[in-house]
Amino acid sequence: MLRDAVDSPGEQTPEELREIYDELLVETVRTVGPDEVTEAPGVDEQQVDALLADESPSLTLEEAAAILAASDDRPDADTVAAEARDILLMGMSMAVLDVEALASGIDDRMDPKEIQQKVEGRYPMALDEYAVMHSYIEQRR
Repeated sequence: MLRDAVDSPGEQTPEELREIYDELLVETVRTVGPDEVTEAPGVDEQQVDALLADESPSLTLEEAAAILAASDDRPDADTVAAEARDILLMGMSMAVLDVEALASGIDDRMDPKEIQQKVEGRYPMALDEYAVMHSYIEQRR
C-alpha cells in the first residue's frame, strides 16, 4: 500500500513521505467513512479526527496499517504492515545496507538493534521512523 502511494520515495524527504502517507490515510478515511474506520481493531478515534483536521497525528506503522485495512479493497492490517516492512527489507538488500549502515545514514536516530527489531516487526515502529528509513534506503538504491 505504501509502495503504491509514492512514485519516487528516494526523491522525497522523510517529511514529504509522511505527508504522502497522511494523504493516503485521509483518503481512506474519507472513502470508507470515519465511523467505519474507527470500528476497525487498532484504530483510535482521536487519530482519525486529527487526520481529518489535516493534522499529522503520532501513529505507528501498525496503526496506519489498521486504518488502510479498513478499506475493503485492501488486505488485513497485519498484511499491510508486513508489506510495508518488506519494502524496507528489500530496499536494504538492493542498496546493500545493513542495520549499522542504515543507523549511520539516518544520523543515529535509532540504534542498529532498534532498527532490526522494528524492521522485523518485533517492536512498534512510528510512521515517522518508517518515513526516515524509507527515504534513506531509497536514496541509496
